Amino acid sequence: MRIIVDAFGGDNAPLEILKGCEMSVKENGYEIVLSGDEEKIKSCAAENGISLENMSIINASQVVTMDDHPDCILKAKSDSSMAVGMKSLAAGEGDAFVTAGSTGAAVIGSTFLVKRIKGVKRAALATIMPNDKGGNFMVLDVGANVECRAEVLVQFGVMGSEYMKAFLGVDNPRVALLNVGTEDTKGGELQKETFSLLKNMPLNFIGNVEARDLLFGAADVVVCDGFSGNIALKSIEGTAQYLINNLKPVFKKNLGTIIAYLMLKGSLKDFKKKLDYTEIGGAPLMGIAKPVIKAHGNSKAKAFKNAIDQAAVYAKSGAIEKIADVVKKGKDTADENS
Repeated sequence: MRIIVDAFGGDNAPLEILKGCEMSVKENGYEIVLSGDEEKIKSCAAENGISLENMSIINASQVVTMDDHPDCILKAKSDSSMAVGMKSLAAGEGDAFVTAGSTGAAVIGSTFLVKRIKGVKRAALATIMPNDKGGNFMVLDVGANVECRAEVLVQFGVMGSEYMKAFLGVDNPRVALLNVGTEDTKGGELQKETFSLLKNMPLNFIGNVEARDLLFGAADVVVCDGFSGNIALKSIEGTAQYLINNLKPVFKKNLGTIIAYLMLKGSLKDFKKKLDYTEIGGAPLMGIAKPVIKAHGNSKAKAFKNAIDQAAVYAKSGAIEKIADVVKKGKDTADENS
């Protein structure tokens, strides 16, 4: 498995990214291709005692920053670490690509350099999160498309369903529409139109779902526009971090609570791990013809290592091929009925 990595994407590049790559090589034996300034990569590795064994470098002279306009990846910064890495993926020089850089640039680069699956209208940034049933659910879109048409949201449902089947082995994923209430008539015109279309799709559509029910196993795939999805995701992440930050002080109040903490320490670590977004690693850009994983911009080594692992599993899963097949069949059916 050959994973191409944007060595200069994100807040902690390149140090934490190189650490994460080293961890991935040691634990899984993946071949890593680092995209970025070769001299700086080698210097950072040498200064921090990081082995570059089983890693090669594709030199790139530029970096896409969070302040850059997303479309700079196509022209002004076409020699950036993100652009060069994506071009390498498109040329078949790797099995997947991982970046913690600008989400907007990643979406535009994936769309125009790597290309969408034929028939897919928009790429969606998807994220997988744990629920309290011991399983996982996917939310898409969580930031790639602030505004969407109903037919685009329906396609998100199709892609998410196929991903959950191939990636996580969910036999008949329950697809739901994120809304302000569970009644069929809730929401604005977009939600009402999307609801009507999803209801007539060959999906296990279970209706509307509210954000408060997401962590309780209400659905396997949650469809929404990128604006709503990003707010829901960041709210969940913030609440989780709040709980993590405030649990320990509670157990330090007196001798009794300290003893209780020592007795529960193992269980609390498991709970913290379940809430930790770094355990997931990143979000796949659904609808892109080759595996692209967008890691969190603030990813440290562990999170980036997990993003690489996720990219490898995604590449092996066959999810992209299955999504392409379903989208093609849907188009053929629509053409026959027109």
